[in-house]
Amino acid sequence: MRWIVASSICTLGLVAAGAAQAQEKLTVYTYESFTADWGPGPVVEEAFEAECGCDLEFVSVADGVALLNRVRLEGEDTQADIVLGLDTNLTYEAKETGLFAPHDVDLSRVEVPGGFSDDAFVPYDYGYFAFVYDTEALDSPPQSLKALVEAESDLKIAIQDPRTSTPGLGLLLWMKAVYGEEAAEAWAMLKDKVLTVTPGWSESYGLFTSGEVPMVLSYTTSPAYHRIAEDTDRYTAASFEEGHYLQVEVAAKTVKGADNPLAEEFLAFMTGPGFQDAIPETNWMFPAGETAEPLNPVFDELVEPVETLLFSPREVAENRKAWVDEWLSVMSR
Repeated sequence: MRWIVASSICTLGLVAAGAAQAQEKLTVYTYESFTADWGPGPVVEEAFEAECGCDLEFVSVADGVALLNRVRLEGEDTQADIVLGLDTNLTYEAKETGLFAPHDVDLSRVEVPGGFSDDAFVPYDYGYFAFVYDTEALDSPPQSLKALVEAESDLKIAIQDPRTSTPGLGLLLWMKAVYGEEAAEAWAMLKDKVLTVTPGWSESYGLFTSGEVPMVLSYTTSPAYHRIAEDTDRYTAASFEEGHYLQVEVAAKTVKGADNPLAEEFLAFMTGPGFQDAIPETNWMFPAGETAEPLNPVFDELVEPVETLLFSPREVAENRKAWVDEWLSVMSR
């Protein structure tokens, strides 16, 4: 009997230890450029693990829209505690899945253009979509989206797929904001200039920097990387007179993650210097939370949009499928 009791105690102890050990791991789904050696992932992982004494594991997919697609496909069986890398164009649709849980994070130190309030999603950075061009390959870049779309030239660009990429979706919405009901005709004109459509940002930007195309869909902040890390002003963003579409990137805990205390801890950590100081010069976006270090002055010299373009999350959710189908119909002809 004593052996049985001891064995039972031992077994219970192992179960408890196993449960505690399970809670000491946090699984975060994100996009590939976040987890790259040069991205914020390694810095964030080191900083958070030092604070929590836990194991932070990143699992990456090509790009932001692919994140939502994967979580939706996995449903309640997802391994993700946190999904990091959606943006406000996807938050309404993401909430409708019922796969994300409310947070209790204090958003008072979060600041993004237009403000932010949400009970599930927490912003971690923001930026503006732009076409970045190679000054050694292109002397006179378009000065507006319409000039790019309607130009009669042999200019070639690389863009991303709106079905898998948040920048690709951003361009889709940018086109809608500027062209409205005439977007299909605009896509038909732009199509001849599109050398390739890639699943995610990394592939298209790689083609750009390797000289395959002189212009690529990216961000107004992308040239900061080349200025700071490579000490060159060869690559710059074209300023478009209609304005630029805003992206606010967010993270949230899943319903599964709601049972892991580390998920809430990570979301709170994300709004502070341990996370935010890594954003400007690894993710090359503007920080959305509190930083300890000032931004490099190069960020003050970047293109500043004359107007911020943005649809509400609900508008995007209600129209995304139709607008993507419209895009696909034109681009597949």
